[in-house]
Amino acid sequence: MDPELRSRFNADFTQDKYEALLRCVNETEKWPADFRVSETPIFLTAAFTDELTVAATTIADRVRTPEFARHAANAIPAGLEVPNETAHPNFLVVDFGVCEIEGRLTPRLIELQAFPSLYAFQLFFLSCLRKTFPAIPRNWTSSFGGLKDEAYLELLRSVIVGDSKPENVILLEIEPEKQKTRIDFACTETLLGVRPVCLTKIRKRGAQLFYDCDGREVRIERIYNRVIFDELIRRPDLSPAFRFQDELDVKWVGHPNWYFRISKHSLPFLKTEHTAPAFFASEFPAGESLDAYVLKPLYSFAGLGVDMEPTPEKLGALEKPDEWILQQKVNYAEFVRTVDGRKSKAEIRMMFIWPDGGEPVLVNNLVRMSQGKMMGVDFNKEKTWVGSNIALHAN
Repeated sequence: MDPELRSRFNADFTQDKYEALLRCVNETEKWPADFRVSETPIFLTAAFTDELTVAATTIADRVRTPEFARHAANAIPAGLEVPNETAHPNFLVVDFGVCEIEGRLTPRLIELQAFPSLYAFQLFFLSCLRKTFPAIPRNWTSSFGGLKDEAYLELLRSVIVGDSKPENVILLEIEPEKQKTRIDFACTETLLGVRPVCLTKIRKRGAQLFYDCDGREVRIERIYNRVIFDELIRRPDLSPAFRFQDELDVKWVGHPNWYFRISKHSLPFLKTEHTAPAFFASEFPAGESLDAYVLKPLYSFAGLGVDMEPTPEKLGALEKPDEWILQQKVNYAEFVRTVDGRKSKAEIRMMFIWPDGGEPVLVNNLVRMSQGKMMGVDFNKEKTWVGSNIALHAN
């Protein structure tokens, strides 16, 4: 990481500036951030930025091969396949842990998802960060390839809204006003005019879907999908008027099938310089020590069900071992120096937008920082200099 800018930021840091950042984040949009915002971004050297970019684009290239398509062919659980699958996903995010190996920091793949992340919020957050910490040089950015904010926003608009009017496009979620990521939904509405709509508020006539927009019934042409199947399955109380498996006259932006095809299911296939060994639980090699592995359910979200201490007994008790993976643990480096002398760990999420018929474009990133055993909130309670932020590098 860049030591000079880290030292300058820490010397310039005050609690008042951090509280101003929180006010910008939490009081600008109609919904606040329901997650902790870290006190600091991380500052990447040119060399680490290059390595991280190569690591991410290599993963993006691997999921486009015929070999990967064969691996992903059986990724969708029975009964959950959605009709009219697109040729590729519109969104791809790749999570890397920052690790120390042989005395240097390097990224290691943790997970990947063909599912939208906080694409609108991260652009908004960068503006808040620049406003409240003016000492950060203006040529330091979170985007890649020289992409400017306006071009980033236009690419996001072209993929989500396309040729439709914004009112004919919805962000689909389960009770969006209750989701931890609701600030991203609010930012999406501000930036693109696309409203968050609960799937229980949709009406169906024939193959067409409708929703209420300012007292008018409006047809839905495009769905920016943020519904996670794992949550939908755990909500039998919901009674939507349509099923994802219906033949619908809509365009899925982020087709739901890709949530399964590019996911933890992909990890055993991916073997690059920046990946760790991973196996389906049903194929774990005999004689390999479980102590070095973490057990993860394939289709849960936000770290649910992860077991850091798997045992042969736990594996033997799995009802569907082919729906679990064992991934070799990585040792996160404690490298982010804080003002009180402690150090934080970090994951960096590399965020791609993939236009229909085009190439994946690496556009932005998201950082999660921790001082606990894992990145989740439960492992970082009452800690500071942890939570969500962004990685910056010199443009």
